[in-house]
Amino acid sequence: MNLHIKLKYIFKFLPLVLIGLIFTSCQPEELGEGNGLTADNLDADFTISEITDANNTYSLNAINSYISSSWDLGKGGGFSSGGNSAEVFFPDAGTYTVQHKVTGIGGVSSVSSQTVNVATSDPIAGNIVKGGKFEDASAHSEWTILNISASGANWTFNDGSATIVASGWNQQAIYQPIEVIANKTYTIDMIVSGDGNDETWFEVFASTVEPVQWNDYASNVVMGLNTWGGCGTGSFNGILSSVGCVDSSYTSSKSNEVTFDTSGTIYLVIKCGGNQTSGITISNVEMRGKI
Repeated sequence: MNLHIKLKYIFKFLPLVLIGLIFTSCQPEELGEGNGLTADNLDADFTISEITDANNTYSLNAINSYISSSWDLGKGGGFSSGGNSAEVFFPDAGTYTVQHKVTGIGGVSSVSSQTVNVATSDPIAGNIVKGGKFEDASAHSEWTILNISASGANWTFNDGSATIVASGWNQQAIYQPIEVIANKTYTIDMIVSGDGNDETWFEVFASTVEPVQWNDYASNVVMGLNTWGGCGTGSFNGILSSVGCVDSSYTSSKSNEVTFDTSGTIYLVIKCGGNQTSGITISNVEMRGKI
C-alpha cells in the first residue's frame, strides 16, 4: 500500500520535474554567450556604384540583410533609417564618408564606411559660392571685407565660420563676385546663429552693383535678420531662409530665390551692423541653381 502511494506521487510530479529540467538547460548563462539572443559576426559591408545617367549620383547596396539598416550619407546629417539600399546625390565636389550601420538580434550593431570622391560640382545644383564653409585660410581668402564704418564693426574668420560683432550703429560687410547665367533661378542660404543681439540688422544682397570701399551697400537685398522686424533676437541657430524675416527686393516677400536678366558677374554681399550686436555667426554659405 505505501509503495503504491509513493509511486503514485512520483508519477504525478514527474512531468513538472522534466519541464523544469528542460527549461533550465535552455536558459542562457549570460546574454551574448552563443545563446541566440544576440547576433554574431555582423557584416555591414556595402557596395558603391556610380549611376551613369545621373550626375554625381551613387547607388549604395548592402551585401547582407538585417533587422535594421541605416545610412550616414556624409552630409552632416548623421544616420537615418533606410533599407538595404540607398541612392545619394552629391551636388558639390569633395570627399564624403558614407557609413552603413546594421543592427541584429539583441540590439548588437556594426558599422562599415567607405569614401566617395566627387571630382566636380554639379553644373546646376552645385554650390557656386567659393569658400562658403570657411574651413581654412584658403576659403577665407575668397571673401573681401567691405569697410563701411571707420570702426565699431568687425568680421572675423574662424575655422568653419565667420562672425560679425558691431556697436555704436556701425556696420561692415564681406563679399565675393559670382558668375551667373541669365534667367536661371538661384537659391541663396546659410546657417546663422547668435545670442543677445539687439538693435541689429543683418542683410544678404545679390546684385550686379560692385561694392565700393567706405560706401554703404544697399542694392537688391535678398534676405536677412532685423531685430525691429522680430527676428535675430534672443538665441537662434538655423537656416537663414527659415529664421529670417527680411523681404526680398526681388519678390517683395520672404524668398531666397533670385534671377538675373543677363549673364555675367554679380556680387554676393553679407552686411551686418547695429548698436548692440554681440555677435552673429555664419557658416555653409550657399548659392545654387534651382533644379
